[in-house]
Amino acid sequence: MPRILVVDDEPLISMMVEDWLTELGCEVVGPVRSVADGIEFATAAALDGAILDIRLGDGDSYPLARALLSRGIPFAFATGQGDGGLEADFENQLILMKPFDFASVQDVVGKLLASQVTP
Repeated sequence: MPRILVVDDEPLISMMVEDWLTELGCEVVGPVRSVADGIEFATAAALDGAILDIRLGDGDSYPLARALLSRGIPFAFATGQGDGGLEADFENQLILMKPFDFASVQDVVGKLLASQVTP
């Protein structure tokens, strides 16, 4: 069962994504709502992918993204800002545009899992 980290500081969005991921046969890690909590999971948890809200109450999720990249874990940013607001290092990163629906989450999860490198 793929393990997907969910990082979003909006409880209703987190719950909705958690339900959809469960329906897709994934195990949800988290959800977490802060950069600090996200770093713990991004650096140590067994993960197959992640969905990261860019803007969190205590900062942005770029440190989490960098931790995931260093471990080779694929992720998507969830945002309502489009791709124009991304830091230059992440211009080509997978984006889940808000507001999103089940089909867009399903598409992103499929891409995340397809991008995994197997040893």
